[in-house]
Amino acid sequence: MASETMSLNVRIKLSAMMFFQFMLVAVFFVPLSAYLTNLKMTGTQMAWILSSMALGCIGSPLVGMIADRHFASQKVLAVLNLLTGVLLVGSGIVTSPAPVFIMLLLAMLCYMPTWGLTSAIAMSHSPSDKFPQIRVFGSIGWVAAGLFSLVAIKVFKVEVFDGTAIPMYCGAAVAVVGALNALILPHTPPPAKGQPASPIDALGLRSLSLMKDFKFSLLILGTLIATIPFAAYWSYCSAFLKDQGFKYLTVTMGWGQFVEMFFMLLVPVALKFMGLKWTMVAGLVAMLVRYLAFMLGVSYSIDALYFTGILVHGIIFGFFYVGGQIYIDRKAPKEMKAQAQGLIFLVSFGVGLLIGNFVNGALLEYGVAKGDPKNYHLMWTVSAIVTAVLVVLFALLFNDPVAARGGETLAVGETDAPAEDPAADEAKGDDGE
Repeated sequence: MASETMSLNVRIKLSAMMFFQFMLVAVFFVPLSAYLTNLKMTGTQMAWILSSMALGCIGSPLVGMIADRHFASQKVLAVLNLLTGVLLVGSGIVTSPAPVFIMLLLAMLCYMPTWGLTSAIAMSHSPSDKFPQIRVFGSIGWVAAGLFSLVAIKVFKVEVFDGTAIPMYCGAAVAVVGALNALILPHTPPPAKGQPASPIDALGLRSLSLMKDFKFSLLILGTLIATIPFAAYWSYCSAFLKDQGFKYLTVTMGWGQFVEMFFMLLVPVALKFMGLKWTMVAGLVAMLVRYLAFMLGVSYSIDALYFTGILVHGIIFGFFYVGGQIYIDRKAPKEMKAQAQGLIFLVSFGVGLLIGNFVNGALLEYGVAKGDPKNYHLMWTVSAIVTAVLVVLFALLFNDPVAARGGETLAVGETDAPAEDPAADEAKGDDGE
């Protein structure tokens, strides 16, 4: 079992991993809806293409199973990043709706599983409550992605970066660098290597056995529902800001990740003083603030409120989504951790984002049918209502002792899964890895 502390060398390598992994997607995905608008895509075509990320999460549990049982995680990460880079180049070359969708879908089937995989790698070499200190470099990478729009204008001698295919090529370059970096990461062997695999394992769905626990199920279902309004910001905000007259979309939205860097570092403090449950509730409250700000901003044409909605992104992502990852790490047995992390990403940025893209796209098209082609007010209002309901439900029902506990450190690989949990019972014979 790994030690409870990290060497400086390991910390640097894991931090670089997060930096490149999230810079990769931020470079091209943030301005994607604006690019699709410039290609004259319809609302339905945009919804499908923007959902390539969500559909890409389908592969997360399967990749988690591969890393849990067959190959070292860092090698799996290197291969996935390299494939992502090649496919992003193809995504930038084609311009018709169907080819763009196919290329981006293939790219995201390779890329999206890396979110759960990088989390599992980081938590394999550090205590879970120290994870935010490593994950914060993903936020730094996201912010740094905004600099591409400024540098690329000079390098490629173009007047506009956002809304073009150039971000695709920049993302491909970062993917190749991420693949090379993965080869120097700490060795992370498959913890369940040699164990027999059933069809459930082959699909990476063994972690579904954890759903027998009501509180675990509440976390999964709550995250699914929360990502539906989250998709309104994630997928449509660049198009929204473009319609409001903003020019540097990646830079503008990058302020959310800039503030996220600081809030990510506050997650361990919040865990210590508030416990995991109330830390996650605080993240949902911040999400509610976002949509109320956007709703009022549209109603009264107050640009400052848009920045309020952007700047609370760090609390939302750090406290709620990263908080959920920490809960998963505490709850899942060690030989199921990568699959469990893949499951939470499948549910949130897979199913939740997919549903959210089409629900929010339908709300926008409803505005068009009513003669208002920029009916964002309805989308932000519905998002605020859904989030308000989730705040109440989590505050009342999410009472797992694992979530109530603060930020004290467990040994790496130790689980809080109770002995009576079926998944934990199944794992008992394998702790000598």
